[in-house]
Amino acid sequence: MTRIAVVGGGRIGEALVAGLLEAGKPAKDLVVVEPSKARAAQLAERFGVRVSSSIGDGVVGADIVVIAVKPGVVDSVLVELSKADGESTKDQLVVSLAAGVTTAQLEAKLPAGFPVVRVMPNTPMLVGQGMSVLSAGRYADADQVKQVGDLLETVGKVVTVPEAQMDAVTAVSGSGPAYFFLVVEAMVDGGVGLGLTREVATELVVQTMIGSAALLDETKQSAGELRAAVTSPGGTTAAALRELEKCAVRSAFIEALHAAKHRSAEHGTSKE
Repeated sequence: MTRIAVVGGGRIGEALVAGLLEAGKPAKDLVVVEPSKARAAQLAERFGVRVSSSIGDGVVGADIVVIAVKPGVVDSVLVELSKADGESTKDQLVVSLAAGVTTAQLEAKLPAGFPVVRVMPNTPMLVGQGMSVLSAGRYADADQVKQVGDLLETVGKVVTVPEAQMDAVTAVSGSGPAYFFLVVEAMVDGGVGLGLTREVATELVVQTMIGSAALLDETKQSAGELRAAVTSPGGTTAAALRELEKCAVRSAFIEALHAAKHRSAEHGTSKE
């Protein structure tokens, strides 16, 4: 069985462990590296997995090492990982879930030839509905990329892209949940302004979003086709959409994605 070490016991690391266990991964084949004693005890009790405070101890014998820490901590993790257990680490696959850290940056901190796969996840992973996007480093082969894809499919959907597209991916799906939540907030506030209670407005908006996303996914129709089906000539939806277009909402979203992509590229450059 493939043994997996997850470095970082935060929300993303926890989501991955939960997904793997739910998919049938034995707890004995998982270890979490988490320096906080309180958090470590919480994870061990909740999932029944081994939790280590030391990277060197936690990654020993692991086939896959998942780095699930904040970008600013990645360098120190890689330094510790490169020291761990000498020659045995050369057969390990390193998977980074840290935003903005390129495969070249990861490879530069590891011994030569280390296989690396970069992943851009998003927060719906926490409820098993994540969108994870993979890019392979120079030394990761197709089987290893597939292995990472299979792992991440336990917490959502997976696609693979060339690394040159990762900044665009970050703008669309990595940051995407925040755009969605902003729209939800605005619609709830609008409903309250129309006289609904916040509780009722929230339930209406959330279920509308869930149902609309399911409709997109299950019918395979385009968003434009489904929008047109809801929009009767001269009706209420047409009136609302006219106001949104007057406010340049479509253009604002496009400009927002360009800004996020540019910022992601800046982050990557600043680490080189």
